[in-house]
Amino acid sequence: MSSKLRLLWSAIVAFAFYFAWAYWANNIDGVEQSMVLRSAIVQGSFSATVTLLFTLGLEKAVAKFGGNCFSLVFIVPVLCSVHSKTRHNLAILNTFNEALDVSAGYLKGKCVAGTLLAPLVPLSVQACLVILVNVINQTPNLWLTVAPSIFFSGLYGYSYTFTLLKQRGE
Repeated sequence: MSSKLRLLWSAIVAFAFYFAWAYWANNIDGVEQSMVLRSAIVQGSFSATVTLLFTLGLEKAVAKFGGNCFSLVFIVPVLCSVHSKTRHNLAILNTFNEALDVSAGYLKGKCVAGTLLAPLVPLSVQACLVILVNVINQTPNLWLTVAPSIFFSGLYGYSYTFTLLKQRGE
């Protein structure tokens, strides 16, 4: 099956599954059927669209990070360096650096594969967007509606990442 056809089927399956899930999750006493149906349409449409965008973002992330290795020793200081250089922030940075110095001996020569990091960016974007869209929609049962979307996006992201890497021969 071609990648475009596989992508289209993924979007169709995402719409059908999350439409049905959101309908079930929000079909509770006291909630009007129009709101239940609207929540299901919003969640299904959002999931289909995000499946397309998530997959494209994941392909780019795997292409960039998939074959690389990252040392945690370099990641944390980079994350900490974006804050202003106040006394408090410098104290936090120094604490991280001391902790990293201690753990560096233990982790010497070990690294985190880029494969583990590649799905995190698209997954984080997807999680924030699905929560935001359902908050704006005033979905009655928010967390029951969005939790499976986030969980299965993570599973899909890592499965798809490993499929892409296998196709590339890494």
